[in-house]
This record gives sequence, structure tokens and C-alpha cells, in this order.
Amino acid sequence: MTISFARFLKISKIMPLILLLFLFLSMRAYSQLSPGDLSDAHSQFEGLSNCTLCHVLGEKVANKKCLDCHKALSRQISKNTGYHSSKEIVNKKCTSCHSEHHGKNFQLIRFDKSHFNHSLTGFELLGAHTKLKCNECHKSGFIKDTEVQKKKFTFLGLDTDCISCHADYHQKTLSTNCKQCHGMKAFKPALKFDHAKTKFKLLGKHKELECAKCHKITEKNGKKFQAFKGIAFEACTSCHQDVHKNKFGPTCTKCHTEQSFNIIKSNSGFNHDRTNFKLLGKHRTVSCKKCHKTNLLDPIKHNQCIDCHADFHKGQFKKQGLTQDCADCHDTKGFTQSSFTIERHDKTDFPLTSAHLATPCFVCHKKTGKWQFSNLGIKCIDCHDNIHKSYLDKKYYPESNCKNCHTSTRWVDINFDHAKTGFDLLGKHKEQSCRTCHFKKLADGKQQQQFKNLTSSCNECHVDKHFKQFDIDGKTDCLSCHNFNNWKAEKFDHNKTGFKLVGKHKDVACAKCHKHKQIGENTFVQYKLNEFRCENCH
Repeated sequence: MTISFARFLKISKIMPLILLLFLFLSMRAYSQLSPGDLSDAHSQFEGLSNCTLCHVLGEKVANKKCLDCHKALSRQISKNTGYHSSKEIVNKKCTSCHSEHHGKNFQLIRFDKSHFNHSLTGFELLGAHTKLKCNECHKSGFIKDTEVQKKKFTFLGLDTDCISCHADYHQKTLSTNCKQCHGMKAFKPALKFDHAKTKFKLLGKHKELECAKCHKITEKNGKKFQAFKGIAFEACTSCHQDVHKNKFGPTCTKCHTEQSFNIIKSNSGFNHDRTNFKLLGKHRTVSCKKCHKTNLLDPIKHNQCIDCHADFHKGQFKKQGLTQDCADCHDTKGFTQSSFTIERHDKTDFPLTSAHLATPCFVCHKKTGKWQFSNLGIKCIDCHDNIHKSYLDKKYYPESNCKNCHTSTRWVDINFDHAKTGFDLLGKHKEQSCRTCHFKKLADGKQQQQFKNLTSSCNECHVDKHFKQFDIDGKTDCLSCHNFNNWKAEKFDHNKTGFKLVGKHKDVACAKCHKHKQIGENTFVQYKLNEFRCENCH
């Protein structure tokens, strides 16, 4: 077939257009197949030839295709463990959370770390774990799976065993199940450990010992180490020195107890109860030599406590005509407890009532670090600071006697008759606390009392919202319109003003005539009108 030269020239002119159209249609067809670029993590799979690596022809992305690549995750799901096996994720499509073709910078893994429910992973964050940042645990150093370790970052590959993250301080001498002894808040102290379940039950003074006293801290394999196994405990002499040099044999428990070496068992020989002085309470723990200083058989004066004990109160009770014997208030369990009852206190010059009943003894009787029971005083100001001094006129509380206003139940309960001041509390004033009017907040945040020199003028406490429209000789008498129950002007009578409301004026709303006015930063309703000409309103 032959083509004329003129036709050839015509065809050669439209060829570039045909090529451009072909390229455009090809690109459009590809864009219909691929909605966008793959993320950076999957960028190596770009191109139409790789579609079936993730897609099944004619279908959407299948979970199986995803798990064929993500083998570590596949193994976790097959074992029914981890976050992807939780009730919130199981049976979901991978693409419902991790969709693709949104561009190279698209993040496939996105979630709010601060609100993530870690319990869904099978490892609930408790105690000190709640304060950790994600990357403090999820790092390659804690991942044993070599395949997972290759990833730049992952949340997979961690074990739930303590020693997968924490060093084994016991160096395989104890069980690796740390949770048998330790809690999640801190490794020390080992709150779950119970020494009573070991072969050596802790009794008496042994309970008070620090662990390191018996379990010495040394060094093993170049690391700090504390031994908890292989410690001899069969005899007392394994730990204690035999001060008797084996004169009484190696079994210390024949005479002594775990409570103290100074306590001698009654069946060891001597029984003090057979004397005229039975050993009770604290006396049981006293060394024999404390009382028997020369010879055990020498008689000792013992009828009163002060025969052995110094009078700690230095005769204070003798001055009050009370006995000096300690046993009158104390027993042999210790001096810290007292049997001096409230009933006995009520027979003193200061009976305990109301809040004083709940006050501990030391609050009143140990103010200076030393116990004092005499010459304390019985007036309120002997114990309590007079906070109203110089602020409140003494005619309202003669001799600074707090009881004129307060009760011993609570300071805030006031029984003061305000009518005595010349300003009777009526209406809303009855509902206010004293502090509302009598305590003023200063610029530094402190409270300043104000009782003296207060006037009964409303402006003393209340802001004049009328901005002196009703001032007479520099004062505004709010009570000419208002009462004590509310701010409504219930006492105001317009007919007593210079403009009586008659006819249609009775039905006109106040705001029609009394407009808002602004002077500087102050906005208020203008009630005082300069003139009442009809054309001012109409």
C-alpha cells in the first residue's frame, strides 16, 4: 500500500497527539487500579505486578495475605495471645485499622498511646509499670525473637516474664517467678514474701531485724548479691555468740526466748512469781541486775513505783493533793498509757466538755515539750490565742472571755446577739456568716478583721449600682426603696417622685423611659431624669 507524501505529512502531524492520548489513557487505567502510593513501609511492593502479594484477584485484601508477611504477628495470633487476639480486635479485617495507598508518609500504625488499654495485650500495667513510657519496655534489647529484632520499631516480641526486662538479682538461686515475692509497685520491700512459710519462722526479736543482718549483702559474678539460701540456722550459735562459753550447753532456748535474752523462762529454774513481787508487763524485760545491783538475795524496797522510778512529774500531783504513786494513772505495760479517766478529770477545776473531750492530752499538757499538769489556767485565752485583740470592742467580751460569743463545741457556732450593736440582723442578713461582713480580704490574700468603726450604711458592704443617683448629702439610703429580703425595689412608689404615673404611663415598662447609660467604664440605668417634657419620650 502506498501513501502519498501529502497524506504522510498529515498523519505525522497528529501522531504526537495520538501518543499523548495513549499515555493519558494508560495512566488513567493504572489510577483506577491503584488509588494511591503505598506507604514507605510497603514501598518495595509498588507496581501492578506486585498487587497479588496483598490482594486476591477480584477481592479485597485478605488477612491471610497480611499474616504471610507478618509472621511474628501470625505466630502470636495462632497462640491466641497478644493484642491482636483480644476481644476488640479478633475477627477484624487488617485493613479496618491498617489501610494502604494513602501516600508514602502515611502512618499504618496509629493509636493514642495515652489512652491505650494495655490489658488487651494480656499484660495489664500495674504499679510502677503505669509510670513508664512505651519505649522504656518496647525496645530491641528486651526482644528475644531475632526476626522481630530486625525491625526499626515494633510493639511485638516482648515476654511477660519479669526477667525478660529486669536483671535476675538472685542470680538463679531463687525462682525466676518474681511475682511470688514482689509486687508491681516496687521490688523493695518484697511484700508477698512470708518468712513463716520457710523452714525458719521469725519469732520475737527476729521479726524486728533487718533482712541484711542475716542475709548478708556480698558480691557474686561481679554484681551485688544477697544470699537467701544455704544459711545455717539449726542452732542459736549459728548467729549468736555463746556468752556462757557452752557452760549450759548449745541450746539457748532452754532458758531464753526469742523475745529477749533478758527474759528467762519460768521452767528454766528461778520463778520470780514466788516472791512478793510478781514480774508483770515491762518488768519482765528488765535485766536482773537493774534491780538486784549487788546480791540477788538482798531485800529490795518495792511497795511504791517511786521506790525504783523517779517522779517524772516532779511533784505536780502532790501540789494538787493527789497521790504520787505512778500506779494511780499508769500500769506495768508502759508509762505512755494513762488510766486517768474523763470522770476523774471532771472532778478537777476544768471539766471536759464538747470539743475538749476529743482533744488529746498532750495538746494541753505538753505544749513546751514537757508534761505540765499544774498551773495551766482554765480561761480560754490560757490555751487559745485571742484573734480579736485590738479588733473587737471589749465591751462585747469582758475579760476576753470567748464564751460570750463562742461555744466549746465549734468556734464557728456563734451565740452573739447582734442587736446589742444597734444593727439588728434582718432578712438576708440573718443568712450571712460573720466573716462576710467582718473579715475583709487584702491584696496579699490575707484576711483582715473589721469589727470596730463599721457603719450601718448599705454602702459599707454593698456596691452602689446606681452610681450616686440617689445620694443625699453624700449618702445613699437603699432602704428607701429596698428591704432586707431581696434587691427588688418593693418600697419604691413612683407617685412620690416628681413624675406621677397616670393614664397609659402606668402600663409602660420601666426600661422604656429609664435607659442604660455609660460613663467611662461604668454602665447603669438612669433613674434620675433632668426633665419630663413629652417630646423627650414621644
